Amino acid sequence: MWIIKSTYGIKRNWQGDPCVPHGYLWEGLECNYNDPGTAKIISMNLSSSGLSGEIVPALANLTMIESLDLSCNNLRGNVPEILVLLENLKILNLTGNNFTRPLPKELLEKSKEGSLWLSIEDNGGEDKRFCLEGSCRNNEHKISRVIIAAIAIALVVLAVFELTNASLIKRMGCLAPRKQQFTYSEVVSMTNNFQNEIGRGGFGRVFHGSVGDNQVAVKMLSESSSQGYKEFQVEVKLLMEIHHTNITSFVGYCDDNNQKGIIYDFMANGNLGKHLFDGSPNVLSWERRIYIGCDATEGLAYLHHGCKPSIVHRDVKSSNILLNEGFQAKLADFGLSRAYPTEDASYVSSKVAGTAGYLDPEYYSTNRLTEKTDVYCFGVVLLELITGRAAVSDGTNIVKWVLSSFERGNIETIIDSRLEGHFNINTAWKMA
Repeated sequence: MWIIKSTYGIKRNWQGDPCVPHGYLWEGLECNYNDPGTAKIISMNLSSSGLSGEIVPALANLTMIESLDLSCNNLRGNVPEILVLLENLKILNLTGNNFTRPLPKELLEKSKEGSLWLSIEDNGGEDKRFCLEGSCRNNEHKISRVIIAAIAIALVVLAVFELTNASLIKRMGCLAPRKQQFTYSEVVSMTNNFQNEIGRGGFGRVFHGSVGDNQVAVKMLSESSSQGYKEFQVEVKLLMEIHHTNITSFVGYCDDNNQKGIIYDFMANGNLGKHLFDGSPNVLSWERRIYIGCDATEGLAYLHHGCKPSIVHRDVKSSNILLNEGFQAKLADFGLSRAYPTEDASYVSSKVAGTAGYLDPEYYSTNRLTEKTDVYCFGVVLLELITGRAAVSDGTNIVKWVLSSFERGNIETIIDSRLEGHFNINTAWKMA
């Protein structure tokens, strides 16, 4: 640890023994005291600590470490093979550095197997999507397993996925620049007096605008909105505290007398639902649907395991998954979201919130809110991606419809016919 401190010039209260006395362990560390007389470091969070240079070999000495967060620094070079030697490592966050390819093959294998939670967004030179090479983007089998797991959850056949020791994560993704509060006159100006309406929802109307050189979407709370000031406050508070590649980018908000609004980065391709079943002439390819599912999975995993306390979205659905110009998916609309301590297994809500067709039957009957509530909703979204059908279509619930097709043993009948056979039938059978 002293080598790590001196190499990176860490300016923290790192004096004496890292783990003892128990009440004075070094900042950013968590230790295990199960063995009498011996304390072992099991978690190290050096996020946003101004680290530069390469990863030091001394990290290999932390043989019991389970969570390592080096995000949001200026580390560079290759990700070293020594990290493979950390057999107990379950969480590795390298987001927001300047690492270059390739990643050690063994790390990628652990990530694919699910034994390692690996975050490598915003790295490298020209290609900011560092995970493209050899990772989730180019490995259909890995993505298929994600989809298989979520569909199984949606069908209430398999248990919901859990990340071992996920509560050790402090943050995933770098802190965004400081958000701004805008006056109503500034909102009027940025939207050109609300000239271009691009959407409507339970919150109110959404307008296209610009802040400097950036295009934005401005969601204004209407007086007749089914969502009130409390939901507005919840969404603003959460969006100011969270940041991830697959969470909608928050620009600012307006809370000026009776005028309330939230400003986001503009998402050029709108929401997922309009591409699946709102009569869009452009059909999403099978490959693109898999990519969107992978993106949304990462955003949801961040809310559940990358935030402390964990955040339950409560309204995951295709219309709340937005697509940018490159069809990268981002979760949106956090007005119904709730944060709860990770130590609690669940939270009992005063009333059921969400959208018909996506609601977890257990949550609907018990009002008991858990991460499984979101995962079930997401499973329904994945069924929509595969079938091209809405959660409820012609009065039929998509989960029941898919189950009936499975019982007849005809998997091809559930695949979106607009794909015209351009999908991987072997992957489809694995999903069943």
